[in-house]
Amino acid sequence: MVHASGMTAYVSRRALCALFLTVFAGATGTAGSQTLQEYSAEARFQLDFHVPDAALAAMLPQGFMLNVATQGAAKDANIRVIFVDRMTINGPDGKPVGKTGSNRLVYLAAPVKDPSGANAQLVIGGLTADPADAPGPFGVYLQSTTHTMQRSTSSGGSGPAIDAQDWVFQAASGEHLELHIRYEHGVGNKGMPADTKFYSAKNPGVAQISRQEQVLDILRNVTTTPPDRVKEFSFKGSGGSYAKLFDGTEKVLSWDNIVWLNRSVMQP
Repeated sequence: MVHASGMTAYVSRRALCALFLTVFAGATGTAGSQTLQEYSAEARFQLDFHVPDAALAAMLPQGFMLNVATQGAAKDANIRVIFVDRMTINGPDGKPVGKTGSNRLVYLAAPVKDPSGANAQLVIGGLTADPADAPGPFGVYLQSTTHTMQRSTSSGGSGPAIDAQDWVFQAASGEHLELHIRYEHGVGNKGMPADTKFYSAKNPGVAQISRQEQVLDILRNVTTTPPDRVKEFSFKGSGGSYAKLFDGTEKVLSWDNIVWLNRSVMQP
């Protein structure tokens, strides 16, 4: 478990959803030989970790190798824990997907090189609030029997606004991922749209292309050392298949607030 010290905060998601749906309205249905599966508008919080190498290596399919950065903001990170508020999920026809057209989840992804030597991400696990999303597209998501999420912003008129995020996910089999963080509200950098290939650790024959653009606000990073805006922080990862990854020796390397993310998911 990792800690720091304190403040609190509250905000609506409706306006953000409307904004993201407007962006999606101009997207196309296919790209080359890729088949569009869905669009999503998301807000995320990503923690970069270094976890025990041997425990992570045991989860890699044959032919895959870890591809850990040796410099920059992702230096030494061999796994990412990504908490996701999928505020709206829409099919190629623009209609909401599933019963609610939204979902909350957390997933674990490792930077790898695939058997061809190309850079990719390997999805090794996840906990999802929506029962219909388990085991999910990569066959590794567990239904979360406990799932709570709150994201908020507060401003008292003097001093910086304070953002707060609280996430708790737990599966019946014991896997548990929990994040609590308070930080000074900031302005992030918008990246250009980029494609990333994601593979399933359970079945590496399953892959998706994620085409996404995002605004990223790095709150704290041990390598690039930006101004530290984290006021309070705790994380807990434990239980079941995650116990060896989060055995108390794990180290957080970067605290990344992804303010918004627009994503198109395609089948290669």
